[in-house]
Amino acid sequence: MENLIVVSALTGNVPTRETSPNVPLTPREIAADVRRCANAGSSMFHVHARDKEGKPTLDADVYMEIVREIRKVAPDVIVMLSTGGRASKDPEARAAPVRLAPEIASITTGSVNLPGIIYENSPRLIEFLAGVFRENKVRPEIEVFEAGMVNNGLFLAKKGYFELPMHFNFVMGAPGAIPATVKNLLFLSESIPSNCTWSVAGLGAREVPMATAAVVMGGHARVGLEDNARMPDGSFATNAGLVERIVNIAGAVGREIATPEDARQVLSLDPAVKDRILDLNAA
Repeated sequence: MENLIVVSALTGNVPTRETSPNVPLTPREIAADVRRCANAGSSMFHVHARDKEGKPTLDADVYMEIVREIRKVAPDVIVMLSTGGRASKDPEARAAPVRLAPEIASITTGSVNLPGIIYENSPRLIEFLAGVFRENKVRPEIEVFEAGMVNNGLFLAKKGYFELPMHFNFVMGAPGAIPATVKNLLFLSESIPSNCTWSVAGLGAREVPMATAAVVMGGHARVGLEDNARMPDGSFATNAGLVERIVNIAGAVGREIATPEDARQVLSLDPAVKDRILDLNAA
C-alpha cells in the first residue's frame, strides 16, 4: 500500500474568524500553518486565497504572495492552487491560478447545489479551464462532489486535455451533494481507472470517518479547516491538530505517512517543476 498522503485544506472560501477562529487568511498566516502542518505530517496543501478584507479571491498576485511565503518556510511541500468558483464566475478569473503554472491545481468537473448557492461549472467552462491546464502543463486534481464528475474528468482525458493517471478528490458530505458514507466512497473509488489515485474530504463531523476509511482502503486523506472547524469535543480545531489526528490513526493501523518526495512519486508529479511557478513569475 502506498504511503498515506495527508492533504491540508487550510482556508477554503467559506470559513471566517467568527466560525473558525484559527483559520489562516493572510499569506503569512497560511505559510505559518503550512509549516505547522508539514511538521505534523502533511505533504500537500490545497490553497485558497483571500483578499485584504478576508474575502475569497482568485487574484494571481495574492496567490503568488502565498506561494512565496510558503516556499520560505516549507520549500519541499506540494502546493495545489484552487480554481474554486465562489470568488468569481468569470472564466478568466477562474483560470488565473492555473496560468501561474503551479505543479498541480484543482478543477471541479461539474455543477452541484451547495448551501445557499449553485456551484456552477458548465461544460463550456470546464473545457475552457481544462485547456488552460493543458496549455500550462499543470496536473489536475479532479474535485468530485457527485459521481458524474468522475466521468466528466475521464472524458476530458479522452479528449486529450489531461493525461492518465489522474488524481481525484472526493468531496463528501456537503448538503445537496453525495453523502459521506463508506459505501459511497467505495463506489467512487471503484469508478476510477485502477492506475489513478484518490483522496477523500469528509465535511464536518464526517472528516475523521471518511479519512479513516481512506487509510484502510489505500486512498489518501484531506483534512483541514476548509472542511471541518471542530474537534470531537466541540472545541475549535486547528489545521495542525486535524493533521495530527489522522496521522495518529494511520500509525495505529501501520500505514506510513508520505513525505513530499513520496507524494510526488505517487501523484506522477515531476520534481523538476516544483518551483516552476516561482521561476516563471519572478517578482
